[in-house]
Amino acid sequence: MSDVRLASPQGKWILLTTVLGSSMAMVDSTVVNVALPRIGRDLDADLAALQWTVNAYMLTLAGLILLGGSLGDRYGRRKIFVLGVVWFAAASLLCGLSPNVGVLIAARALQGVGGALLTPGSLALIQASFHPDDRAKAVGLWSGFGGIGAAVGPFLGGWLVDGPGWRWVFLINVPMALICAPIAVRHVPESDGGTSRSSGAESGGGRKHGRFDVLGAALGAVALALVTYALIEAGDGSLVVVVLTAVAGVAAGVAFVLVEKRSPDPMMPPDIFGSRQFTAVNLVTLCVYAAFGGFFFLTALQLQVVAGYSALQAGTALLPTTVLMLLFSARSGELAQRIGPRIPLTVGPLLCAAAMLMMLRVGQDASYLADVVPALLVMGTGMVTLVAPLTATVLASVDTARAGLASGINNAAARAAGLIAIAALPLLAGMGPAAYRSAPAFDHAFDRAMLWCAGVLVVGSVLAFATVRRPAAGCRRPECLTHGSITAPPLEPQVGKGRLE
Repeated sequence: MSDVRLASPQGKWILLTTVLGSSMAMVDSTVVNVALPRIGRDLDADLAALQWTVNAYMLTLAGLILLGGSLGDRYGRRKIFVLGVVWFAAASLLCGLSPNVGVLIAARALQGVGGALLTPGSLALIQASFHPDDRAKAVGLWSGFGGIGAAVGPFLGGWLVDGPGWRWVFLINVPMALICAPIAVRHVPESDGGTSRSSGAESGGGRKHGRFDVLGAALGAVALALVTYALIEAGDGSLVVVVLTAVAGVAAGVAFVLVEKRSPDPMMPPDIFGSRQFTAVNLVTLCVYAAFGGFFFLTALQLQVVAGYSALQAGTALLPTTVLMLLFSARSGELAQRIGPRIPLTVGPLLCAAAMLMMLRVGQDASYLADVVPALLVMGTGMVTLVAPLTATVLASVDTARAGLASGINNAAARAAGLIAIAALPLLAGMGPAAYRSAPAFDHAFDRAMLWCAGVLVVGSVLAFATVRRPAAGCRRPECLTHGSITAPPLEPQVGKGRLE
């Protein structure tokens, strides 16, 4: 364990390294949506292939992010972080050079593996490297700069798609990695974790990590993959194959639960759900981030396919939500500390549901200022209202010793919810394989999808009102106060280093 000061040259190098690494994964999770129409045209891909282009990445990231943190504790946090950066860059290079959509989807799955290694690893490096007096500030800067990266992502992606081409959406990760990895090797101290565990991998109590829950991670990823496949193929696939795949996915999910119950060191200990508050807020998370995942996936297509926006215009159009989160997420968290999380977690989803209904006005020749901006401002206000209180409630609902684990589970649940939503929404909305090639057909299906998203958000609001209560005094408070991620709640640092109420 090191005691590097944030103001020192080494401290600045460590912060730069971790921000660059986490930004690669965060930007990639938002920028690809803007490139989808061009990818579809260039690679002659149907809607299902575009869904898999997004979901292959989310699948491996969601399935392995809990396991990724524990690898750093065993083999060295810097080593696993650098491995994640290099892996992510190599997969990005493969994405950029893909000759067909099948190779692109496989490369996206490999990207997700790299993301699962570097995302928790970047935060673990901050925790392991900085002096205790500087850790909270370092985490705040890390989350804030990461949010700025998320805000720049869609704009940068649109510019690249309209300029040098969609392949550069992926290729740009390579020079970032060439900067990040050498700095990490030269300036970041190694730490093996000892008896502590990283934010996404601890199972409580600070006990030494025994063995990896590889079987649990594999079963969880397989269950998500099979269910996702069944939902995507249900629109245009063989009924027998869809049913068999769905049944196999459910069976894998059941096996995952059984393995976690019996494992001596599970990555997702079932007893953590003994907290009713933790279970409730994760159900709210599933509803909220399912709607968010479907919304941002389909809106990027709607703006280009139906409204006629360029990729740059579509990417820029989505900025208001992220900017609002960057500016006001910390204040929202402070408000929730004063009034409790129940009202923000009830009102926030309702505001987002209203924004979904306002998006029904966004059709052919939609005005950006009159039609798009009002909906996105309401959407951003709703996200500001609920995201920070949701994270705080997750941390407060378990023992302080398990706060990092709780954050990791909540983050993985949000990503899994988005994954399932992107698979299910086109089916529920009646989008055919070629829907995104027809403006009228896509517009009609988009309206139905927004109604589904609004309905799921209302369910989340009702759940929050009925189940969420004010946390007890002395609970763990978030350290990632400023953030702009639209794909998942922020990860929180490991046990024992956070501020108490």
